[in-house]
Parts: sequence; C-alpha cells; structure tokens
Amino acid sequence: MEGNSQSPLLEVRHITKAFSGINVLEDVSIRIFAGKVNAIIGENGAGKTTLMKIISGVYSNYDGEVLLENRVVNFRNPADASKDRVVIIHQELNLFNDLTVAENIFLGREPVDRLGLIDLRKMKIMTKELLDKLHLSIDPLTRINQLRIGQQQVVEIAKALLSESKILIMDEPTSALSEAEVRILFGIIKELREKGVAVVYISHKLEELFEIADVYTVMRDGKVTGAGMMSQITREGLIRMMVGRDLKPLMPVTRKEKNREILRVEELSFRNPAGKPDFLVKNVSFTLNQGDVLGIYGLMGSGRTELLEAIFGLFPDYVTGKIYTDGIERSILSVSDAIAAGIALVPEDRKLQGLILSMNVKENTSLASLGNISTFGFIDRRKEESLSSLFIEKLRIHVNSPQMEVQKLSGGNQQKVVISKWLATDPKILLLDEPTRGIDIGAKTEIYDLIRKLAEEGMGIVVVSSDLTEILAISDSVIVMGASAQRAMMERSEATEEVIMKAALMEN
Repeated sequence: MEGNSQSPLLEVRHITKAFSGINVLEDVSIRIFAGKVNAIIGENGAGKTTLMKIISGVYSNYDGEVLLENRVVNFRNPADASKDRVVIIHQELNLFNDLTVAENIFLGREPVDRLGLIDLRKMKIMTKELLDKLHLSIDPLTRINQLRIGQQQVVEIAKALLSESKILIMDEPTSALSEAEVRILFGIIKELREKGVAVVYISHKLEELFEIADVYTVMRDGKVTGAGMMSQITREGLIRMMVGRDLKPLMPVTRKEKNREILRVEELSFRNPAGKPDFLVKNVSFTLNQGDVLGIYGLMGSGRTELLEAIFGLFPDYVTGKIYTDGIERSILSVSDAIAAGIALVPEDRKLQGLILSMNVKENTSLASLGNISTFGFIDRRKEESLSSLFIEKLRIHVNSPQMEVQKLSGGNQQKVVISKWLATDPKILLLDEPTRGIDIGAKTEIYDLIRKLAEEGMGIVVVSSDLTEILAISDSVIVMGASAQRAMMERSEATEEVIMKAALMEN
C-alpha cells in the first residue's frame, strides 16, 4: 500500500466467494494493519460484509487464503475466530431480545464463582463498568427488547470490547448512534489504536472516515478498486472509486414561499408506557406546511422517535394534546386513524418494524393498503402486481422482479420498499424516522431526491435524523429535541451545526 511500509497483521489474498453460482467476491486482496483504523469502503452490495464474514469465521468455504500474522487461517465459525482474538460487530444486531443486557454481553463467557456457578453479581458489576465507559446509563438487568435500537448498538459495542480483541471489525457501528455517542465511540477507537488493535471500520459516512481512519480499501461489485492512505485521497476520489461516477453534491434546499398548513400539533405529550412517572415527549407544538420538509434533530433519548410514534397513533392511551390535518382536529387512536387522516410513518428499524423479510417485494409493498387492492376480502393479484411495479419504477428499486424476496435486497433498496409501502396509502403527511440509516451514499442521494420530489408534489414531510449534515441539507425548518422536550424551532436560514447542537445540549 502506497505510503505504508508496515507489515500487515492480517492479509487476505485472492479471495473469491460465490452464492448460487454468482460471484459476490472476485479475486479480492486486502491488508489490515495493527494500530491503525482500516476503512473498508463501498456501496451496499460491494462485498464488504461478505468479506468481513470470511475474516471473522461466519463463512469458511471460499477460494483464496487469509493470513493472520503470516499464518494461514481458516476459521470454521466466529467462536474459532474469537480464540485468535478476531471479533466482529455486525451491522445487523446479534442480540437476544429476551435476555438482559448483562446476559447478552457475557453469553458463553459468564464469570463463575468457586462453586462453578454463574456469578451474577460480578457479571452485573462488570457490565456496569463497560456501559459507564460507553456513557450508556441503563440497568444491566434491562432486557434487550426494552431498549431503543441505538442503545442496542451500544450494547453490541460493549460486548465486543469485553473480548480484548487483536482485530476488531466494526460494520456500520454508528448507524444508530447520535453525535454524542459517536464522539464516545471515536474516543474508544483511538484508545484501541494506541494499544495496537487493528480496527476494521466499515461506514457509509465519509466524514467519519476522514476523521477516524488511517488507511482505506475501496470495493465495488465484489472487487477492490483502490487502496491507500486516507491522508492522500479526497472525498471525490473515494466516491469515484465507490460508484464509478461523480455524484452531484448534496445542496441545501432553496426556500419556497409558504403554502397552506397541512399538519399542526399542539401541546403533544407522551407518558412512559412502562409505568414510570416520566414523559417520553413533553408539550411539543409545531406546524408543517404543504410542500415543506421539517427536520427533527436530537441526541439519543431526546424523544425524536417517540414524537413520531405519538403522532401516528401507536400509543393512544398515553398521548395527550391535539393533532390537526388540513385544519381539522383529528382523533388518532390507532394506526388506522392515522392512515385515514393521511399520515404515514416509515419507522427507524426497517427490518424489525418496516418489512416482513420472508415475503417478496410485491407483498411488502401492498401491506398497508390491502383494502385498496382487494375485492370481497380477496386480494386482486393483478392490482397488487401493478402497484408494486409502479413503485419499483418510481423509486428505482433494483430488483429482478416483484416476486424477489425483500431480504435479498440491499439496505437502500429495502428502505425504498418500506417507503413504497407507505406511499401506496396515498398520504398527505410522511413521517420518516432515520430514512438513510445504514445505506450507502448512492442510495442516500436517491432518498434525498425522492424527499425533494415528494415535497414539490405537495406532500408535507417530517424527517427525524441523527445526521446534522442531512438535517441541514434537506430541511426547510428544524425542531431540536432534548430530554423529551422541544428545545428550539428555527427556519433553515437560522440553522447551523453550532446553533442546533447548543440547543440539543441545553440544560433543563
């Protein structure tokens, strides 16, 4: 690698991997260096995750070889790799929902007492120490299914830190984290680098890579298209290697003349459904005009997602306040009421909340609008086919056919299917919760273009995002949330990163 004479800790040589006769990786060779943050960059479908699964023992059948400290290895499973201190944090969370945080972190390596019994007290104390290091204030005995996806991501990181790894692979580790959690993670990564750990870092966020990475390898269509020192490459150069073309820059929206009010929320509050004496959302009020994009920013736990859930009727027994659409007060006591009022919600976790992975694209697209394509309770398959084909073309979803299983699609295309499902209900108001989380830069650009197009067509759009650059680029106005309350609301012309962060960190 140009500019780096250091010998690699791990080397991949001429790896080829095929599924169903189709090469996912083709003659791939990369080098991973100790004490460095090694960025692996590429669009979804480039082969990054498959390569990492080979290195970490998830896949053991492939052509080529992997060398660890000049020794050929072929890990049969992740436990085998872990013995050689090669550990991976998967993009798709690998946690057991019904187990506690402590049980998940120590699964298979529980501390035992003198009698050989699991030492629950020690396990709880050690878990608390790990969580404190990551600034996650939760009880170690909390079950995973009670945590938000961002908190679950932090638990995955804690689980990996317990391993004392020699090579730590992080696949999109910040996809669900707020800016504050990202800062904490970067501090830990720097500590690991100083200890000589080789950190393999996969991310679609190029700004992160230029801040944290030392060296890079770019992949496209299962092949390596470039490698070198991060200090010697530009953002534009990386993008060309990733996508084989230049992407138009992400530009802030041009202010439009205000149109009529399409959504108004007054004094909306959301009590904690867990029975605790607190509020997940407190006294939020705002208006959204037709054709506008309202961005909502806040750190983890600020109430961003809960605000959208409250508007969408997911927890009616715990929500107070008033919601108006088209100037008419609506009683939204269920998701059906929200849909009838012209509201749609694309959730934060597309795989858990937005899709049925075992079903095909056609079936997922029609899930929220079955009444529109059914006669006497029976689905009209031709109407369903026509509906999915319409959105495949409109949103440029890359599929072989509408019958393709949605679990076989890239993250960006899965997200487009979720959006299609809700656009099929013909909403006036579209609520988007982290719409570009975990998708590549090319798919992000397409999502941004879609948001602008829908707004131009007269839809009112609310976007929750933990990416400040994204908020500033697509929003007409911005709400800042903090500690479950509305800290600020501002026009785009007033909004800067500094102003928004100051509001987000405001004390009660």
